[in-house]
Amino acid sequence: MSIFNFKNHNSRRGRLLASAAVAALIASGAGAVVVSAPPLASAAAVSTADLQGQSMPSFATVVDRVKPAVVSVRVKIEDTSADSEDVSGKLNNLPPELRQFLPHFGDQDDEGGHPEKHRPMLGLASGFFISADGYVVTNNHVVDHARTVTVTTSEGKTLDAKVIGVDQKTDLALLKVTEKGDYPFVSFAKETPRVGDWAVAIGNPYGLGGTVTAGIVSAEGRDIGEGPYDSFLQIDAPINKGNSGGPTFNLQGQVVGVNTAIYSPSGGSVGIGFAIPSNIVTNVVDALEHGGVVERGYLGVMIQPVTQSLADAMGLKTTSGALVDQAQPGTPAAQAGLRSGDVITGLNGDAIKDAGDLTRHVAALKPGDKAEVAYLRDGSEKTASVTLAAQKAEQTAKADSQQNESGGLLLGVQLAPAKQVGAGDQGVAIVRVDPNGEAASKGVSSGDVILEVAGKPVSQPADVRAGIAAAKRDGRKAVEMKIETADGAHFVAFDFPNA
Repeated sequence: MSIFNFKNHNSRRGRLLASAAVAALIASGAGAVVVSAPPLASAAAVSTADLQGQSMPSFATVVDRVKPAVVSVRVKIEDTSADSEDVSGKLNNLPPELRQFLPHFGDQDDEGGHPEKHRPMLGLASGFFISADGYVVTNNHVVDHARTVTVTTSEGKTLDAKVIGVDQKTDLALLKVTEKGDYPFVSFAKETPRVGDWAVAIGNPYGLGGTVTAGIVSAEGRDIGEGPYDSFLQIDAPINKGNSGGPTFNLQGQVVGVNTAIYSPSGGSVGIGFAIPSNIVTNVVDALEHGGVVERGYLGVMIQPVTQSLADAMGLKTTSGALVDQAQPGTPAAQAGLRSGDVITGLNGDAIKDAGDLTRHVAALKPGDKAEVAYLRDGSEKTASVTLAAQKAEQTAKADSQQNESGGLLLGVQLAPAKQVGAGDQGVAIVRVDPNGEAASKGVSSGDVILEVAGKPVSQPADVRAGIAAAKRDGRKAVEMKIETADGAHFVAFDFPNA
């Protein structure tokens, strides 16, 4: 039997591993909605006064209260070992700096060194009761493609469970044990912990069962590129394979996060773990319990972050906000008048820090909700009222992350009218790219089409040159271009030398 734990941290590689994650089980937004059940009755919570005079606190009182609610999750999954063999070979070709983010595949080989076909695949992870009638929270990647799911309590009792619902975008799953009973359970924290607060994690590392580790919350709002709603707590309590889906507690015995991933070059804990915050968990769990599906609002924009180069090129004072690449036709955004080049800076009075922040704010609302959108257009502040639709495919475009100057604004491209070379009816086509030029350093490729320069549409190579010259005359530090690529249209900023 093999134990597989934490999910893939690299979302692009995660798609590659979608089928392999079945054969090798990887077990490793907005206001809180507290699950409607009373907390586990027990001893009084540990207070700050209890810890005074001690060089190190004891977590025993908290652990005694909450440990009975933590369970081991055992899953039998579909056999896709053929897919695993193919993907594992591809993983071996990855550079070490990428492999350290990937799940570790265990001992699934036969004596000949090849994956054994039709072998029952088992995985062990963690979870915890959130209600007396047997609802259990764990990670989606723990139960993905599960044939059967069982949970084992701290007393050693094994219970069959069924999957009530899952949410892939936040990697959460809600289970319910089939046997009726009065189960010990824990509640979620209503407040987000502060960086530096103590954190106590309980889980099933390496299949050992009920293991307790402690540390602190070392950071918040971490985006590890795993999904559109990444906003993890980073904790340094040792988290290992098998802790996935397990809870992290504060000193009041409340769940502050659900452990879901680790950074690990070696496969073991190096003190960098990631947990889904309780305010996200409670919203998702409540939706799963009352319908099995998480409904999210849909605005209908493709967005990207505002880099410093883009801010300079567009004359923005800060890099705050989300830059609209496209307001998709027929969506609430388009109907409200939002368009490409707008920078969304607020939603319902809340400041929007970046593209991810906008995505999370919109997702925290429901279809049919009304929202006030604040945005910048040509340097002027504007507002729009929108009624959100049901979520379809909100997308975040790739950010322009390269900002190095090349010593001169020599794009290193050969241009032609798009119509002339059959590249569409609009824009200027890039027919050749110098691999050593500025455009290549920004990821621009042959076949891409420049749609706008400095906010103005272009149709001839001369328009591109004129747009660059105008931005330079205006004293801009950079010039932005809207470029259509195979991944869709997005903005790229080119820095002027010595700006």
